[in-house]
Amino acid sequence: RQTAAAAARFGLDCILVLNGEMPDKPSANLLLDQLFGADIVTITDRNERDRVLQETFDSATASEKKPYLVPYGGSSPTGALGYAFAMEELMNQNVDPDWIIFGTSSGGTHAGLVLGQRVFGFKGKVLGISIDEPEDWLKTHVSKLASDAGEKLGEQINFTPDDVSANADYCRAGYGVLTDAEREAVSLFAKYEGLLLDPVYTGRAAAGMIDLIRKGYFKKEETVLFWHTGGQPALFARKYVNKITASSG
Repeated sequence: RQTAAAAARFGLDCILVLNGEMPDKPSANLLLDQLFGADIVTITDRNERDRVLQETFDSATASEKKPYLVPYGGSSPTGALGYAFAMEELMNQNVDPDWIIFGTSSGGTHAGLVLGQRVFGFKGKVLGISIDEPEDWLKTHVSKLASDAGEKLGEQINFTPDDVSANADYCRAGYGVLTDAEREAVSLFAKYEGLLLDPVYTGRAAAGMIDLIRKGYFKKEETVLFWHTGGQPALFARKYVNKITASSG
C-alpha cells in the first residue's frame, strides 16, 4: 500500500504482486491498494512470488514502459538505506537504548539498521525477531544486503553473518498465523501504550520481545527500544479482526 500510495502521489502506474487470493470484498491493505489505483496480480504460492514479480516487470518492459522493480519489503540496497538514515535520526534525538528490537523478514529494515549502527556509531545492540525466515538465512542475507547498501554510501564495509543478530524462535507457527502470543502483544500495546500493532509483523516481533523480557534475556538496568515498522491496516483484515476482538472481550 505504501508503494501504491507513493505511485499515486507522483502520477505513476503501479502493479502489485501480492500473496493470496483476491477476496470478493477487499479490506485492510488490499482495500487501500485498490483506492490508490494499483493493478493487482495475485499468487497463491509464496515460493512463486519472485518469478511472477520478474515476469510482471518483463511484461511491462515489453509494453514499452519504463518500470522500476521494488522487491518484496523494499529489501534492496537502496531500500535498506532508508533505515540506515533512520538510525542516524534516532541518534540525533539523543535516544540511547541498549537494545533495538524489531520484526525482520525480507531483511531491508534489518540491513539498514545494522549498516546505520556501524556507520553512525550506535553503541547498543540490534536484534531482529524473525517473522518467517530461519536464523541462518537471515544472517547471511542481511549481512550481504548491508554490505551492498554500504557501497551506495561509498563505504567499503564487509558485513559477515556474525555481525547480524536474529532470533527465529517465534515464527514456527508460520507466516501470518495469529497465535495467542501475537494476540496478547496487540492487546497489551493497545491497552497500556495506545499503540496499534499489526497481527503479522509488529505483533509477532513484540510478542517475541515480551517473551524475552519475561525470560530475563535483558538486564533490568538496560533500556529496550521497540522499533515500530507500521502495518496497522492489517488489523482490519477480515481474517484477523474477529480473532483479535474475540481475544480482548
